Amino acid sequence: QLQASGGGLVQAGGSLRLSCSVSGRIFSSYVMGWFRQAPGKEREFVAGIRWAGNTADYADSVKDRFTISRDNAKNTVYLQMNNLKPEDTAVYYCAADPTPFRGTIATTEVPYESWGQGTQVTVSS
Repeated sequence: QLQASGGGLVQAGGSLRLSCSVSGRIFSSYVMGWFRQAPGKEREFVAGIRWAGNTADYADSVKDRFTISRDNAKNTVYLQMNNLKPEDTAVYYCAADPTPFRGTIATTEVPYESWGQGTQVTVSS
């Protein structure tokens, strides 16, 4: 099970840090991803991080503003979001790729599973 938290209302240019705690699986073996879904839009990839934490991938729209990280000892993945923009407003979801030790980071919803309930991020202009 995945539990996302840390969302809220912030002004443009502000920062938030999202957290996603994972239970019920060997967290350190899995690629973790963050996705988001804005009203009326499809869910999109935001960032992903390999199981060892040494490789990450980002959507072009968030590169140089967002940073994904993980603490395998705490079974938690984070998304640090800086210089937020109104277009970042969305429900943010974390998800786990169920294949242990996958060597690549998927940027599509498939193969991720075990989606958390999402946390709302609202950026005002």
